[in-house]
Amino acid sequence: MARRARIFVVSGPSGVGKGTLVALVRERVSCLGLTVSATTRSPRPGEIDGTSYYFMSDEEFQRHVDAGDFLEWAWVHEHRYGTLRQEVERVISEGRSVVLEIDVQGGINVRQAIHDAVLVFIEPPSSEELERRLRGRGTEDEASIETRLANARGEMAYADRYDVRIVNDDLERACVELQNVIERYENYDGGHQ
Repeated sequence: MARRARIFVVSGPSGVGKGTLVALVRERVSCLGLTVSATTRSPRPGEIDGTSYYFMSDEEFQRHVDAGDFLEWAWVHEHRYGTLRQEVERVISEGRSVVLEIDVQGGINVRQAIHDAVLVFIEPPSSEELERRLRGRGTEDEASIETRLANARGEMAYADRYDVRIVNDDLERACVELQNVIERYENYDGGHQ
């Protein structure tokens, strides 16, 4: 059976380990593509424009919204984030599946635009562990951490709208599970499983 390029959405609360999981799976599944998202937030230390994100001013982001350039975009943690259509089209045209590591609002928007997208929700083992991880990153101030924790409660309510849920309580196990989901859906001919 031929492998089919698919769009996979990986979402979950901030600090749950989405980025780490996606990076590990991309190392193991070399044919996966990853788009670069756009955001209006400022770069964190070590982040590179065009590699980590496309960092845009509010005005530049709005021009892209008005032009219909985004597959999805949403307000998240007081900033706008979005996926440019051309990024997704570039990867799919290469015959590679694409992984969109985006928030739950964006995930639902992608599902509305692309009905056969596969939505994967990454869950923390507990809210206490999520808070520990957020604080351990050392990248946000207290107000930002409190905002992200409040948002996490709302994001968790979307988990049932996703095709697959993975609890990230053990990084290796969660990575293998995500890899298996991707391989299963790439080799599946019909609609949703």
